[in-house]
Amino acid sequence: MAAAPEPAEAMPAANPMVGGAEMFADKDIIDNAVNSKDHTTLVAAVKAAGLVETLKGAGPFTVFAPTNAAFDALPAGTVDGLLKPAMKADLSKVLTYHVVPGKLDAAALSAQIQAGGGSATLTTVQGEALTAKAAGNGITLTDAKGNVANVTTADVYQSNGVIHVVDKVLMP
Repeated sequence: MAAAPEPAEAMPAANPMVGGAEMFADKDIIDNAVNSKDHTTLVAAVKAAGLVETLKGAGPFTVFAPTNAAFDALPAGTVDGLLKPAMKADLSKVLTYHVVPGKLDAAALSAQIQAGGGSATLTTVQGEALTAKAAGNGITLTDAKGNVANVTTADVYQSNGVIHVVDKVLMP
C-alpha cells in the first residue's frame, strides 16, 4: 500500500499591494509607505512634520493612512497651507491624529467594536479620540468633526505595527 502523500506546505499569503507597491511585513511603516504611489502626499506631510524617525521607531503603531485622493478632497489650499513650515505644529496634530498606539489589526478593532456594543473609542497619539464602527464587512472611523472615513485596505502589517488605508483625512 502506497503511503499517503505529504500535505503540501501552505503558501504564505502574498504581501499586500498598496499604491502599486508590495508592502513587506519586515519593513517599517516609513520604508513601506515611501513605495506606495497612493501615499506620496502622506509621506511628504510626514517628512514636513518631522515625524519620519518617530514612525521608523519600535512602536508598535496602528496608522490610518489617507490616500492622495483623500488629501485632494480637502478644501483647496488646505494641504499646501499645512505643508508650510509655520504650520508644522498643526500638521503634526493632523498626522498624529491618524496614529493609535499599539498594533490593532482588523480582528482586534472588530473585537473592540463588538465589546463596545457597536463602536470603539480609540485614543490617538495626538490625544483626541476616533470612533471605530463596523460597516458591512468593513470598518469606519469617525473623527472629532463628524467626518467618516472607510478603511479601504486593512491589515497591512509592518515590522513596527499595522497600516489601514483610509479614504478620508481625519481631523482633530
